This record gives sequence, C-alpha cells and structure tokens, in this order.
Amino acid sequence: MDEVLIGLQRDVAAALKSRDLPALSGLLAAQDASVIMRLLEREGAADRAVLYRLLGRDAALEVFELLDPGMRIELFQGLRDEDVARVFEQLDPDDRAQLVDELPAGVAQKLMRGLSPRERELTAPILGYPRSSIGRYMSTEFVRLQPQLTLGDALSHVRHRNAEAETVYILPVTDGARRVQGVVELRELVMGRSDARVEDVMGEARVVQATEDAEVAARRVVDSRLLAVPVVDSESRLVGLLTVDDAARILEDAEDEDAARQGASEPLRRPYLSTSVLGIVRSRVLWLLVLAISALLTVQVLGFFEATLEEVVTLALFVPLLTGTAGNTGAQAATTVTRALAMGEVAARDVLRVAWREVRVGAILGGLLGMLGLVLAGLVFGIRFGLVIGITLFAICTLAACVGGVMPMLARAVRADPAVFSTPFISTFCDATSLILYFLVATWVLGL
Repeated sequence: MDEVLIGLQRDVAAALKSRDLPALSGLLAAQDASVIMRLLEREGAADRAVLYRLLGRDAALEVFELLDPGMRIELFQGLRDEDVARVFEQLDPDDRAQLVDELPAGVAQKLMRGLSPRERELTAPILGYPRSSIGRYMSTEFVRLQPQLTLGDALSHVRHRNAEAETVYILPVTDGARRVQGVVELRELVMGRSDARVEDVMGEARVVQATEDAEVAARRVVDSRLLAVPVVDSESRLVGLLTVDDAARILEDAEDEDAARQGASEPLRRPYLSTSVLGIVRSRVLWLLVLAISALLTVQVLGFFEATLEEVVTLALFVPLLTGTAGNTGAQAATTVTRALAMGEVAARDVLRVAWREVRVGAILGGLLGMLGLVLAGLVFGIRFGLVIGITLFAICTLAACVGGVMPMLARAVRADPAVFSTPFISTFCDATSLILYFLVATWVLGL
C-alpha cells in the first residue's frame, strides 16, 4: 500500500505541476477509495480540492465518507458551492448530521435548506438528539416490516425499498404505532416458506434508547455481535437503526480520544501530516500547563524537607526511583480501570470494590519491590537505610495503585471523562505523595 501511495504521489505531483487534468483524472480513476483518501490527506488544501473535483460521483462520495471530520470541513472550504451542495445531498443522514456539528452554523443552515425535502426529513430527527447520544449516529434509512405479513410479501417489500435503506440484513418488526415487536434476518425471509408470517420467524429485539450515551450503546451493539439493532424513543417507537460499523467507529473514536488524553494531549481530529503546527501545539499546551502547575507541588515537598535532605544527603539518590515507581504503579492501575469502565466491566457504584482490589494488588507489588529494595539498599547503605527504602516502596505502591484505580471511577461518577485522569496527571500526584511518605518514613526510621 505504501509503495502504491508513494508512486501515486509522485505521478500526481508531476501532473499537478503541469496542470494535466486528464492525466490526473486517469490516475485517480485507477485507485481504490482508501488510497485516494490517504493521498488527499497528504496534499495541501488547494490541490486537495482540485483532486477531489476530478473524482467520479460515486468515488467522491466514498472517499468523502472515509475522511476524518476535520478534513471534511477543510475540503468543503476549498470546493465550489455547487460541489458542496452535491456532496452534502449524497451523504447518508447520520454522516450528514455529524458534518453539521462541525460546520459553522450559517453554513450548516444554508446546506440544510438546500436539501431535497426527503433528505431533510431523514436528517432532521437525528439533529434533534444531543450530540453525545446514540441518536446522533443512527440511520433513519431503514425498512420495517409488519408482523402479519407473509414472508413472500415481506421479501417483495424489502426488494422494493432496498435502495432506500442503509442495511436490510436485520429488519425491525413494528406494530401500527411503530413500536418494536422484534427483528427478523433477511436470511429468514429468503429461506423460509413464503406463506409463513413474519411474526412466526422474528426474534427478540435488542434495542437501544436514542438518548443513551453513544459510547455505552455502541459497546452493547458490538458485544451483541449483531449487524444492526433498532433505536427507539422513550415510548419504544422505532426511530432508526444503529449498524455495527457505525458502532465500531464510535468506539474507535472514543479509544483514540482516551489514548490521546492518557498521553496528556487532545486528539488531533485529523491526520498528523495534515494538521498545522499550531494545531498540534493547541492539542498539547493545555495539558502541559496543567502538569507543570501540578509539578510545583513536588517542588514544594522537596523544599519542605530540605533540612532532612541536608542531614542525610543519601536520601536524594533514591528520589527518582521512588517517584518513578509510584507514577508507574498509579498509571498501570488507572489504565486497567479505565479500560474496564469502557468495556462495561465495572461501574461507578463499584468504586469500593475496585479500591479494595487495587489496595491488595498494590500491597503485593509493594511487598515484592520492598523486599528487593531492602536487600539491595541495605547491602550498600546499611540495614536501617534499607528499611527506609523497603517500607517506602511498600507504602507508595499500595497508595498509588488505590489512587490510580479510584480516580477514573470518581470521574465517571461525576460524569467526567475517565481519561482526563490520565497517566501524567496521576504520575504527578503520586510523585508528591511518594516524597511525603519517603521523608516521613526516613524521619521515623532514621530518627531525624
């Protein structure tokens, strides 16, 4: 793939330089949408717009749907109004609604007014739900069946409506009030007796509420291993379908965001090479400022115990070891619990169980490291100093594991993002507390 992309970039650069549009069109027509998407990510805004306008109608839509949200907005800004309106009209309603969230309000309103009545009718219900809800990601293009239909009539109905639906592999069955009664797979319609009724072959429907948190609902859909599930309103009326590919995309975006925040930055929302230097700076600077301010606490602790350090200079040699161990222990616990929260394995109400479990884990880890520290430090600096290191390692591992495990739980309890309590934040917190424990233990054992 990389060799193909490098060769394509070279040929496209030459054709762009000579403004050989027929050659450019031929080069693009021979490539898959995924390759063209990666090519556009590496081009400047002006050349990206030129290349995109040379794509065929179907290829243009396929490539546009593969682009990151930030790239879509930038591409829109480089296209003519008629090109923008054409692409916007061709998008699926759920993709269109997500694009509206990113566009300036005036531009979004103008594009919505330019939609055909049918497309506007399909998009409007999605825009009525909160941005973080699963209703913002559902598809309103679906085929629903009545339970009393025969399988033969149901199959004919699906054939007639197939072009209007995003998926027909899972079909919701509703009553006259659009309340979901069950679901039926397309295979059942094809393989069953044509005179059998839909209600005879339909299965139980696993539904999600349109107002549910998107990540939570998407996790349930992926775990259920179904191709699609009905989305219902507060009165159990069918309002859309959530497909497994949309659910997987939600989880992928959430994992990217968590990974970025655990690394003390914000997600870029677009490919790295197409993100401006200032954009990368903005994604990192806030967290660096927060961590720099919190690190001042560590400095204050060292200043408070300055006299102790002057009396026993050897204590300073072990500061990096102890702070690093505390930070790593807390980070391990936080990462494990954050993932458990995302997978639905624990909830905020389990905070005490998690705290007790992490205390035991930390104590075992601290005991092992403490014994090692006691022996090694004792051989070099004497048994009393070895006791200081051993006891401190045991204490800081126990505390750091508990804090690292509990912080994401507290974040979820107050409806904050657990990833905000990221590895660098916990590391900084554990640095200060480990130093306090270290000097308190040293004062007690060494009689300072």
